[in-house]
Amino acid sequence: MKIKKEDQVIVISGKDKGKKGKVLRVIPKYNKIIVENVNVVKKHQKPTQQIREGGIIEQPMPVDVSKVMLVDPSTGTPTRVGYKFLEDGTKVRYAKKSGEIVDKA
Repeated sequence: MKIKKEDQVIVISGKDKGKKGKVLRVIPKYNKIIVENVNVVKKHQKPTQQIREGGIIEQPMPVDVSKVMLVDPSTGTPTRVGYKFLEDGTKVRYAKKSGEIVDKA
């Protein structure tokens, strides 16, 4: 999976098309990710020991990784992700549109 936690992504299809958000969680087993403010549903929550107040809460649900694209760090547009090796032998992700390295140093 080429998308990682804390990446900035944009939704390319579905009801939330065009929304940008940060990846909160990656679920590689099901090929899904959870993005903040994307695919938010209202859920009825009973009060428990951990959650003192019950009621209707809003919760982001997983979205398929094929429905999102990484945001290019230099232009802010959606881009595909590739891998390349640097001179010192480290493997990094890069934005195919601009060629800029995506991984944090």
